[in-house]
Amino acid sequence: MAEAQWYVAHTYSGYENKVKANIDKTVENRHLEDQILEVRVPMQDVVELKNGTKKSVSKKMFPGYVLINMIMNDDTWYVVRNTRGVTGFVGPGSKPVPLTDVEMRSLGIRDNNADIEVDFAEGDTVSVIGGVWKDTVGVIQSVNISKQTVKINVELFGRETPVEIDFMDVEKMN
Repeated sequence: MAEAQWYVAHTYSGYENKVKANIDKTVENRHLEDQILEVRVPMQDVVELKNGTKKSVSKKMFPGYVLINMIMNDDTWYVVRNTRGVTGFVGPGSKPVPLTDVEMRSLGIRDNNADIEVDFAEGDTVSVIGGVWKDTVGVIQSVNISKQTVKINVELFGRETPVEIDFMDVEKMN
């Protein structure tokens, strides 16, 4: 049996959540749960400044696109392609191209088999042991299990600046 991969479906702008709901409903009705595993509308938290007040809102990372983890075959292609609001798959012609592992990691979507247990939490002091911020010390402000990152404040140009660092690049200090 083929392995499930992530594909990108192009939708009408503003229809991303409707497309996700429609695909989820069709998967349930046609019992395709073992072939179309997950449908995502990638979101990111953004701080907006309106009328002098800061407000945290979730915005779509890719307006007009939906990510689908599925096993590509004639049935699944037909279900997604003929969902109301979907204009097609991303790829040359009518041939969908799956996203690579590197592309998926950059989106913060990792292999579910790679669950990592961490021994740190919000408020802990950590030392950065790899990457751009190596040898920096900071206090964890937040932990994002799904992206496998922590957000710490570092001093940059005399100011506290939040940076996101991979779990593998931090070590708890005693």
